[in-house]
Amino acid sequence: MENLLRDENILLNQSISSQEEAIEKAGQLLVDSGVVKAGYVQAMKDREQIVSTFMGNALAIPHGTDEAKNEVMASGLSLLQIPEGLNWNGEEVKVVIGIAGKDGEHLDLLSQIAITFSEEENVDKIVNAASPQAIRQVFEEADA
Repeated sequence: MENLLRDENILLNQSISSQEEAIEKAGQLLVDSGVVKAGYVQAMKDREQIVSTFMGNALAIPHGTDEAKNEVMASGLSLLQIPEGLNWNGEEVKVVIGIAGKDGEHLDLLSQIAITFSEEENVDKIVNAASPQAIRQVFEEADA
């Protein structure tokens, strides 16, 4: 999973005012890195209208709808660290992970992210990380 979360797709200390802005930013990172086509960002917003992607433990994982599978060219992740938090349908979110999975890979990615975020200590480390490398290290250790 670490190889799908590249340094340039991790934005630290973000100040984001809305859920929509967070989804757009996470989605644009996926577009810019070449893993999804531009239409995928709208599919991420569409999914959020259907069901909240808030997962608990200060984490939201926006991803596209099933209809947007053809917008995904390769699996990839983006991560926004929002230390002061963001209102996500009434819940506080401090980490937003944008997900694009090719050929069903998103299910494995979701599982690995859920395992990492099930530990409060890992959440704190990610929210307070000072570098993309420190964030990737938390995932690597949780995955070990």
